[in-house]
Amino acid sequence: MDAIDWSRASRISPDELPETITQYLVAHQARDADAAVARFTPDASVTDEGRTHRGPEQIRDWLSHSSSEYTYTSELVAAARVDDRNYDAVHHLEGDFPGGVADLHLRFTLRDGLIARLVIEP
Repeated sequence: MDAIDWSRASRISPDELPETITQYLVAHQARDADAAVARFTPDASVTDEGRTHRGPEQIRDWLSHSSSEYTYTSELVAAARVDDRNYDAVHHLEGDFPGGVADLHLRFTLRDGLIARLVIEP
Protein backbone atom coordinates (compact mmCIF):
# COMPACT_ATOMS: atom_id res chain seq x y z
CA MET A 1 0.00 0.00 0.00
CA ASP A 2 1.06 3.56 -0.61
CA ALA A 3 2.46 5.68 2.20
CA ILE A 4 -0.17 7.87 3.82
CA ASP A 5 0.49 11.53 4.55
CA TRP A 6 -1.08 11.72 8.02
CA SER A 7 -0.11 15.40 8.27
CA ARG A 8 -2.96 16.11 5.82
CA ALA A 9 -5.56 14.68 8.21
CA SER A 10 -8.50 16.86 9.18
CA ARG A 11 -9.88 16.58 12.68
CA ILE A 12 -13.38 15.10 12.88
CA SER A 13 -15.68 14.18 15.71
CA PRO A 14 -15.18 10.55 16.83
CA ASP A 15 -18.83 9.88 15.96
CA GLU A 16 -17.97 10.72 12.32
CA LEU A 17 -15.72 7.67 12.02
CA PRO A 18 -17.03 5.08 9.53
CA GLU A 19 -19.30 2.42 10.99
CA THR A 20 -16.78 -0.36 10.32
CA ILE A 21 -14.18 1.38 12.49
CA THR A 22 -16.72 2.09 15.23
CA GLN A 23 -17.85 -1.56 15.18
CA TYR A 24 -14.23 -2.73 15.42
CA LEU A 25 -13.52 -0.40 18.36
CA VAL A 26 -16.64 -1.58 20.24
CA ALA A 27 -15.77 -5.25 19.62
CA HIS A 28 -12.15 -4.72 20.67
CA GLN A 29 -13.23 -2.93 23.86
CA ALA A 30 -15.62 -5.82 24.62
CA ARG A 31 -12.78 -8.29 23.93
CA ASP A 32 -14.94 -9.96 21.25
CA ALA A 33 -12.23 -11.18 18.86
CA ASP A 34 -14.67 -12.78 16.41
CA ALA A 35 -16.69 -9.57 15.99
CA ALA A 36 -13.48 -7.53 15.69
CA VAL A 37 -11.93 -9.85 13.08
CA ALA A 38 -15.16 -9.71 11.06
CA ARG A 39 -14.43 -6.00 10.39
CA PHE A 40 -11.19 -6.84 8.48
CA THR A 41 -10.61 -7.85 4.86
CA PRO A 42 -9.32 -11.43 4.40
CA ASP A 43 -5.85 -10.08 3.51
CA ALA A 44 -5.75 -7.37 6.21
CA SER A 45 -2.73 -6.55 8.34
CA VAL A 46 -2.30 -5.08 11.81
CA THR A 47 0.99 -3.53 12.92
CA ASP A 48 1.42 -3.04 16.66
CA GLU A 49 4.62 -2.63 18.68
CA GLY A 50 6.64 -3.03 15.47
CA ARG A 51 5.17 -6.45 14.61
CA THR A 52 2.83 -7.07 11.71
CA HIS A 53 0.03 -9.64 11.90
CA ARG A 54 -1.54 -10.74 8.61
CA GLY A 55 -4.86 -12.40 7.91
CA PRO A 56 -7.72 -13.39 10.22
CA GLU A 57 -5.88 -16.06 12.23
CA GLN A 58 -2.88 -13.88 13.10
CA ILE A 59 -5.13 -10.89 13.81
CA ARG A 60 -7.33 -13.01 16.12
CA ASP A 61 -4.20 -14.25 17.95
CA TRP A 62 -2.93 -10.67 18.30
CA LEU A 63 -6.31 -9.48 19.62
CA SER A 64 -6.43 -12.29 22.18
CA HIS A 65 -2.86 -11.61 23.36
CA SER A 66 -3.03 -7.80 23.36
CA SER A 67 -6.23 -7.67 25.39
CA SER A 68 -5.06 -10.09 28.08
CA GLU A 69 -1.49 -8.96 28.73
CA TYR A 70 -2.41 -5.83 30.74
CA THR A 71 -5.42 -4.33 32.46
CA TYR A 72 -6.27 -0.85 31.17
CA THR A 73 -9.00 1.60 30.36
CA SER A 74 -9.26 3.12 26.92
CA GLU A 75 -11.05 6.29 25.86
CA LEU A 76 -11.48 7.52 22.29
CA VAL A 77 -10.37 11.16 22.62
CA ALA A 78 -9.93 12.35 19.02
CA ALA A 79 -10.36 11.35 15.39
CA ALA A 80 -9.11 12.55 12.04
CA ARG A 81 -9.78 11.84 8.37
CA VAL A 82 -7.17 11.94 5.60
CA ASP A 83 -9.55 10.85 2.83
CA ASP A 84 -12.39 8.37 2.26
CA ARG A 85 -10.09 5.43 3.05
CA ASN A 86 -7.78 6.62 5.83
CA TYR A 87 -8.76 7.53 9.39
CA ASP A 88 -6.96 8.05 12.69
CA ALA A 89 -8.61 7.27 16.04
CA VAL A 90 -6.66 8.50 19.08
CA HIS A 91 -7.13 6.51 22.29
CA HIS A 92 -6.00 7.52 25.76
CA LEU A 93 -5.00 4.44 27.78
CA GLU A 94 -4.37 4.15 31.51
CA GLY A 95 -3.41 0.88 33.16
CA ASP A 96 -0.80 -1.46 34.55
CA PHE A 97 1.42 -1.49 31.43
CA PRO A 98 4.91 0.08 31.51
CA GLY A 99 4.51 3.84 31.89
CA GLY A 100 0.87 3.51 32.94
CA VAL A 101 -0.46 6.16 30.51
CA ALA A 102 -0.33 6.37 26.73
CA ASP A 103 -2.03 8.07 23.82
CA LEU A 104 -2.13 5.76 20.82
CA HIS A 105 -3.04 6.46 17.21
CA LEU A 106 -5.03 3.68 15.58
CA ARG A 107 -4.53 4.42 11.89
CA PHE A 108 -7.04 2.65 9.69
CA THR A 109 -7.04 2.07 5.95
CA LEU A 110 -10.39 0.90 4.57
CA ARG A 111 -11.16 -1.08 1.44
CA ASP A 112 -14.61 -2.19 0.28
CA GLY A 113 -16.15 -1.15 3.60
CA LEU A 114 -13.73 -3.20 5.73
CA ILE A 115 -10.40 -2.57 7.45
CA ALA A 116 -7.51 -3.46 5.14
CA ARG A 117 -4.75 -2.13 7.40
CA LEU A 118 -4.45 -0.98 11.00
CA VAL A 119 -1.26 0.58 12.32
CA ILE A 120 -1.06 1.34 16.05
CA GLU A 121 1.61 3.81 17.14
CA PRO A 122 2.24 6.60 19.64
